[in-house]
Amino acid sequence: MLQLTFTTTEIEQLDYERFHHPDPRVQRRMEIVYLKALGYAHYEIGRIARRSQKTVRRCLTLYRDGGLAALKANHAHRPTSALAAHQASVEAEFRAKPPKTLKEAQARLVTLTGIRRSLTQVRAFLRRLGFKRLKVAQIPAKADVTAQQTFLDTELEPRLEAARQGQRHVFFVDAAHFVLQPFLGFLWCLTRIFLQTPSGRQRHNVLGALHAISLQLVTVTNDTYINAESVAALLRLLVAQFADLPITVVLDNARYQHCKYILALAAELGIELLFLPPYSPNLNLIERLWKFVKQECLYSEYYATFADFKQAITTCLAEVSGQYKEQLATLLTLNFQTFENVTL
Repeated sequence: MLQLTFTTTEIEQLDYERFHHPDPRVQRRMEIVYLKALGYAHYEIGRIARRSQKTVRRCLTLYRDGGLAALKANHAHRPTSALAAHQASVEAEFRAKPPKTLKEAQARLVTLTGIRRSLTQVRAFLRRLGFKRLKVAQIPAKADVTAQQTFLDTELEPRLEAARQGQRHVFFVDAAHFVLQPFLGFLWCLTRIFLQTPSGRQRHNVLGALHAISLQLVTVTNDTYINAESVAALLRLLVAQFADLPITVVLDNARYQHCKYILALAAELGIELLFLPPYSPNLNLIERLWKFVKQECLYSEYYATFADFKQAITTCLAEVSGQYKEQLATLLTLNFQTFENVTL
């Protein structure tokens, strides 16, 4: 049996640390040594502290060799993966060409490092590196990144700043064509769910103008197609409702929006048309709203009739400034993503 001597100060500190040290493992070590200081036999210490005799001896030996500092040290064994030595090279390789599947990552790890791991271990390793399984997004191949950034800095941002100062109304305009068809989404479910498919190809068209600051939505809708007359109707609605300040409308280069008739009408109404660079949906705020509408009321939903389908869309759009205002406040921020030219 180990023979240890304790001063009164040491006993008091052990008594304090066994309750107040932030690490529970250290508290248990202090408890064992404290009981030893009170004169308990080793088998009694193990019974009271509910620890094996091996653990009791190890804690007492730690104290004998290193005092309280040794009891507070972290003695936990943390095995190191053999892949850790290759972390930097693997991360660089996977950043340059992300793997499509865990099996591909597993095979490439063997090629890069000569080490084979199970798919579960490969997943854990990728997560330690910070990798996540994310859906690939799309960007038009013809998008001019430089032109987008120039437009954002010199054209769009000054007008948005004027809108923030209450000196101008800025609207983002675009058309959405909602076709009566299944919108397949993801569900947390026990078995795979099958969604009924409606018949026909009817579509509900919404030409919308989204206010950059208040997120108020003005729309023109029909079930045929959007044309210049639809755009003209929308411009007249904007002038009727927002005549107190200059109006800027941000829109893409669709022919029916860029025709002479619309250019002349906008000039007559005193509306500034600000056309986005070609292939720049990422700079049009209302694109995020259309995506939200699909997720909120169309994905994984079945509508038996076209009337029900339209009503769901109409109800959702009507709540942009109401029920969904809080959700959209974080989605429809005036932060715009620009892209680098990346080829996988």
